[in-house]
Amino acid sequence: MEQEKKILPLDARIESLLFWKGEPVRVKKLSQILNAEEKDILQALETLKQKLEMRGITLVFKDDEAMLGTAPQMSATMEILTKEELVKDLGKAGLETISIILYKGPISRAEIDYIRGVQSNFILRNLLVRGLIEKVVKPDDQRSFLYKPSFELLSHLGLSKIEDVPEYENMRKEFEAINKEYSGDEEIVKGEAKDVLDEGSQNLENTDKEYEDEPNKGN
Repeated sequence: MEQEKKILPLDARIESLLFWKGEPVRVKKLSQILNAEEKDILQALETLKQKLEMRGITLVFKDDEAMLGTAPQMSATMEILTKEELVKDLGKAGLETISIILYKGPISRAEIDYIRGVQSNFILRNLLVRGLIEKVVKPDDQRSFLYKPSFELLSHLGLSKIEDVPEYENMRKEFEAINKEYSGDEEIVKGEAKDVLDEGSQNLENTDKEYEDEPNKGN
């Protein structure tokens, strides 16, 4: 009890809570638990992020939620360890679906089905069970759902935020273009969708390969 009275800095208390939770925690929830203003929580999160820059873990912040993940510098090692899960086990359908959700999410199942050209019920359920994607209620229609990347997926890929995915801006624009062409020539659109999907899946696989030789450097 004596040690608890020596109050830790706010960023250290946040680090402790995030480590214990092992899952995303909203800023509002951190504010309530730690009895601190939200603006102070945000400032402390920034401090924590800076302190963790050369550590083995990093602060992942997305959609007003924070959690601890593996450092980007360890992405090569993490990717080698998880490659079988993300590539071999999931296969082509899994990579396609993940790439769509990464670059286009939040996105509905109907849109995913349209881009892929096939139904995605089974693979979406598989990705949800693995914790790689999240299912959220559509803001303007409480009866519908959208799919978005999970913290777990970002952590697996060694990314701090979605925008760090290779070619994020360009690929997002290409997927947006496919949606706009929905009413056009179906065969042409399907062909374009396949090209974009192939590129997106390849980018995802390249996050594995980009640092494959990194662990051997300096040995």
